[in-house]
Amino acid sequence: MTMLILRHCGGFVAALSMAMLAGGCAYSFTGASVPAHLKTVAIPLVDDQSGFGEPGLREKFTTEIVQLFTADNSLEVSDRNTADSIIEGAIISISDAPAVVSQGELVTRRRVTVSARFTFQDKKLRKKVWEKTFSNWGDYDSGGGLSQRQAGLQEAMKKIAEDVLLETVSGW
Repeated sequence: MTMLILRHCGGFVAALSMAMLAGGCAYSFTGASVPAHLKTVAIPLVDDQSGFGEPGLREKFTTEIVQLFTADNSLEVSDRNTADSIIEGAIISISDAPAVVSQGELVTRRRVTVSARFTFQDKKLRKKVWEKTFSNWGDYDSGGGLSQRQAGLQEAMKKIAEDVLLETVSGW
């Protein structure tokens, strides 16, 4: 009886292993869908049309996107004049609102929501690949002051940068 169970389980394990191997070979997540003619991307300074007035926001957002593309290595970040493609963006709105209100109507956490519009253009084929508005958020403790709000902004920008990267390398 034990031998029968082992044979049955062994067949199941072998079948499961084959299914996992067959399924696992079909997927690739880093740049497999970026067309071969695109090797480089330019990422100019993100524009700030939000009117929020946060100093250094454009530079921080641009740096976040550049770092993600550099780490991903699907497209090499390059100069605007020599790049095969370009990602241009603008922060269109930022809101800061209560996220958690505790007993006695005391605001304990706040949420910063950032919306930004980006376009990705193929400079070699001279066509716009996509244009999209991304929106994301970051929470922070309300009693922490400006440094906490900046951490919430940074979290929201990082999420949007990840969305831009994902749309660029897998949106084909």
